[in-house]
Amino acid sequence: MSKIAFLFPGQGSQYVGMGRDFYEKEEVARKVYEEASQATGLDLAHICFTENDQLNQTMYTQIAMFTTELAILRTLQDKGFSADIYAGLSLGEYAAVVASGAMAQEDSYKIVQNRGRYMQEAYPTGGGMTAVLGAEQEVVESVCEETPGIVCVANYNCPGQIVISGAKEAVDAAAAELTKRGVKRCLPLKVSGPFHSPLLTGAGELLRKDLEELTWKDPEPSYLSNVTADHVTKKEEIPDLLARQVSSSVRWQQCVERMLSEGVTKFVEIGPGKTLSGFMKRIDPAKKVVSLEKYEDLNAVIEYLKAEE
Repeated sequence: MSKIAFLFPGQGSQYVGMGRDFYEKEEVARKVYEEASQATGLDLAHICFTENDQLNQTMYTQIAMFTTELAILRTLQDKGFSADIYAGLSLGEYAAVVASGAMAQEDSYKIVQNRGRYMQEAYPTGGGMTAVLGAEQEVVESVCEETPGIVCVANYNCPGQIVISGAKEAVDAAAAELTKRGVKRCLPLKVSGPFHSPLLTGAGELLRKDLEELTWKDPEPSYLSNVTADHVTKKEEIPDLLARQVSSSVRWQQCVERMLSEGVTKFVEIGPGKTLSGFMKRIDPAKKVVSLEKYEDLNAVIEYLKAEE
């Protein structure tokens, strides 16, 4: 029997028009955009579907991405399909939490909106993130530890791709040292803050207060935490893990390796872009990830999920 995982991408995959075909063709998807707009006071259809300056601002990007992922997920579930396990990268973890039933959908919109705002406002200037390509994990970690100032691993994406984050001077110094040591490439990222670094601890603590006010349920089935790369099965764990996630390393590669070790054979990436599909090619080239990004993908995904292995 196949074990199925639904995966949700993080911030950075957004684009104008994402989710529009689901909104136009599926009532269950349209309802998600309407609920999100009502809960947040934003016109999410306008932000996602039309040219505007908001879509690439963190405080709007996160709720727009989350709403789109949730709309596509609900469309697939409405067709009768679910997963044995859920996982998401950074922002995508919130879609995984909702998919698991741990967080009420009506609570999720405001939480994600607040997360984006807290993260954007936490460290408005002087931070940076850089993708390190072609380096061994241990080398990147040791350079970060040796570099003066605040710089750390923000994302373990896949073999050969690690992201570092922190104060811009420290990030630049670490990148220069890595280049000296023969690392293939260090690529500064166009982001609005030093995400997943200690500089965002304050944003996590603001978020913690919001999370602790919610009513939670035990995830069923479980989802994987970015912080631990382990299953979350108890509701009591969730507020602390999500609060810490803002300033902790995202262990995406380890999450995927965990799913593979537990016999997951079918992966569906739900949401804009094919970032997670690309990471899988580096983690385990033998495994296929099918993308559900556009409405035209839906029939192929359904056939993939129905097929016996």
